[in-house]
Amino acid sequence: MNILLIAIGGAVGSVCRYLLTSAVLRALGTLFPAGTFVVNVAGCLLFGLVTGLAQERVTLAPEARAFLLAGVLGGFTTFSSYMNESVVLVREGQWVWAGLNLAGQVVAGLVAFWTAYAVASFR
Repeated sequence: MNILLIAIGGAVGSVCRYLLTSAVLRALGTLFPAGTFVVNVAGCLLFGLVTGLAQERVTLAPEARAFLLAGVLGGFTTFSSYMNESVVLVREGQWVWAGLNLAGQVVAGLVAFWTAYAVASFR
């Protein structure tokens, strides 16, 4: 059942990401990737709001958590999961792991993308 909820939520999140990115690009142009920037920040804001409320104020069923966090927000942006995992590490006092996660994913992602792009476009 959770897989179906995540799949439906992921579809909703992906459509929302596309709509918001498109709206931001129409409003601001394409000089800077503002659409992705706004989506990532909004995703972090929403992920933090849901997890904070679920932890402190509202009882959230596991199915609702799967639908909202893994599904909707996972489809919207995985950047919010990346930030949540980093914040959890910081809150647990795992500063080195948090730093490695934050810097490591950015650097490794850039290297992986650039390498794959170079291989794919090699003539």
